[in-house]
Amino acid sequence: MFRFAIAALFSAVSVTACAQPAPPAAKAPAAATAKASPGANGASEQTVRAALATLIPGSKVDYIGSAPFPGFREVLVSGQLLYVSDDGRYLFQSQPYDIQAKGPANSEGLLGYRRDLLAKANHGDRIVFAAPNAKYTISVFTDIECGYCRKLHQDIAELNRNGISVEYLAFPRMGLGSKDYVDMISVWCAADRRQALTNAKRGGSVPAKNCTNPVAMQYALGQQLGVNGTPAIFAADGTQLGGYLPPAQLRAALEKLSAKR
Repeated sequence: MFRFAIAALFSAVSVTACAQPAPPAAKAPAAATAKASPGANGASEQTVRAALATLIPGSKVDYIGSAPFPGFREVLVSGQLLYVSDDGRYLFQSQPYDIQAKGPANSEGLLGYRRDLLAKANHGDRIVFAAPNAKYTISVFTDIECGYCRKLHQDIAELNRNGISVEYLAFPRMGLGSKDYVDMISVWCAADRRQALTNAKRGGSVPAKNCTNPVAMQYALGQQLGVNGTPAIFAADGTQLGGYLPPAQLRAALEKLSAKR
């Protein structure tokens, strides 16, 4: 609900902006440069919650913490990552880029939140393609129909040779009740889930099966994490690495993250 409301809000703002002349340059809000005073974090959190409740009545904040830059709170609402100024006046919806670090800006609070969510998906409920001498492990929300999911799966052997283990979680992008969802249940209920997934990603038929399965739970987990497309790749520290990346590029991204620790 909130996801669609925010999308509609930004669409309306965009249409309005196109119809009006550009306003004169404004000074940066003081909140963006001022240092937080003792107790300011709690006060700004309450202000941000109140502002979001005014913007979208009934919205539920899943996570709120300090943004990776001053003057803003980092907020997750229904999987949507937002940044709201401490005074509750400004909001933007975009992954900030750290020019100095040359990569997406992530706060430790948000990374920890993502790690905790990912930990809810038991290892035994994932379909795992483990590297013999694994140096890195990625969690990948996938479905069986998208082209880039299939392309990533074709790289499994190369990823494993690069020391990257791949742990798949189900994310039927067409939603619960779709054919994709039903087929993914059949894959997760197969006697050999790895082979069933490989066959499905090659476009083969999926023999119908049913059992107690984690597909709906993993789909809901992906939504909480803000997944809105597949494949969605997460590093072990909670960093979202984006969608499909070639093996060498993915290995380089993981090495860069490892060097920062």
